[in-house]
Amino acid sequence: MTTLRQGETGSLPERNERFFKKDDYWYYTTREGVDIGPFDSEDDAAAGCSDFIEFIFTSDPNFPSTLEQYGRDVA
Repeated sequence: MTTLRQGETGSLPERNERFFKKDDYWYYTTREGVDIGPFDSEDDAAAGCSDFIEFIFTSDPNFPSTLEQYGRDVA
């Protein structure tokens, strides 16, 4: 069962799987729709995802909108 995350209110938003395997390599997808990888294992992808989230929290406040642009360009 999925629950609300810290700071969320209201109805439960739709959740997607963040990690996926393609051609024997692991990737993760950002909220902006950008696939990041390849990683040799799901654990490596999870560690990379954690590093990415930490980077986002410490980056320029405009960086997420820049990343969204890459997600739109690829789609």
